Amino acid sequence: MEGALAFAAALAVALAATPVVARLALATGLVDHPGPLKVHRAPVAYLGGLAVAVAVAGPIGAHRPALLAPLAAALALGVADDALDVPPRLRLACEAGIGVLAGVVVPAPGMPTAQGIALTAVIAVGLVNAVNLLDGLDGLAAGAALASALGFAALGAGARVPALALAGALVGFLAYNRPPARIYLGDGGAYLLGTALALCCVLALDGGGASAWLGAPLIVAVPAVDTAIAIARRFRARLPLFGGDRSHVYDQLVDRGWTAPAAVLALVALQGALAVAGVAAGRLSAVVAGAITSVCAIAIVAATVLGGFLSPTTSAPEGSE
Repeated sequence: MEGALAFAAALAVALAATPVVARLALATGLVDHPGPLKVHRAPVAYLGGLAVAVAVAGPIGAHRPALLAPLAAALALGVADDALDVPPRLRLACEAGIGVLAGVVVPAPGMPTAQGIALTAVIAVGLVNAVNLLDGLDGLAAGAALASALGFAALGAGARVPALALAGALVGFLAYNRPPARIYLGDGGAYLLGTALALCCVLALDGGGASAWLGAPLIVAVPAVDTAIAIARRFRARLPLFGGDRSHVYDQLVDRGWTAPAAVLALVALQGALAVAGVAAGRLSAVVAGAITSVCAIAIVAATVLGGFLSPTTSAPEGSE
C-alpha cells in the first residue's frame, strides 16, 4: 500500500510541478538552445530534474529521509552544470563525492562497511554518467529510467517505495517530456536519475543473495551498454573519453532511417524486457540467474558487434545534453 501511495503522490506532483518548472526555466534562461549537435529546432526548458525531485521528495522523505541528501546533491551539481558548464574533472570529483554520500546512506550489502560505501559510490558515478549520456532524444532517458525503476521495485522490497515514487514522478514528467518535448531533464535531472537508480539498485540487493546481484545489471543494461559502447568507440577513434559525439546507439538508429520516437520506443522497450529478465533472474537460483544474465549479455554483445555499433566515429565533440 505504501508503494502505491508513493507512486500516486509522485505522479500527481510531477503533473502539477513540471509545467511550473518549465516556466521558471524559461524565465531564468535555463534553456537548451539548438546547435550542430542538437536535434531540436527551438529552445527547450531545462530544469526537468527539479520537477522530478519535487515529486519524489515527499514520498521518499516520509519513507527514508536520508535518501534525499545524495539526491539533492546530485540535482544541485547537475543544475550548476547546466548553468555554468562545470569542467569535466571538477564535475567527476563532485560526482565521486555524491557517490560516497550515497554509499554512506546506503552501503552495498554483504561486505565490510568501507567496501560497501565504495561499491555504492562506483555504481552511483557510473549510472550518473550513463543516464546523462543516454539523455539525447525526447523521452529516452526518462523512459528507460522508468523501466529500471519498476524493475528495482519488483526485485527487492527495500527498493519498492523509493523506486515506485521515482516511477510515478517519471510517468508525470513524461507527459511533458515525450516527443516533442516541452521540457528536458537537463544535467540536473540526469544526475538525479542516475543517483536515484543507484540507490534503488543497492536497496534491491539487500537480502537478495547472489541471484539479485546477477539480475540487477540487466535492470540498467541500456544506459550501461550505451556508455560502454561510447567509451569503446571513442577509444578506437582516439577521441577524448570526456568529450562526446552524435554516434550513440540512438543516434545511429536515427541515422539508419529510424524516426526519433521509434528509436526511443525500441530502446525503452528493450530496457523493459531486460528489466523483466533481471527480476526473473533475481528470484531464481544463482545458477539459473547466471544463465539468464549470460544469455542476455551474449545477445547484447552479438547485436552490438554484428550491428556495427562499435564503428569509430570522427564527429566533433558535443556539448552537455
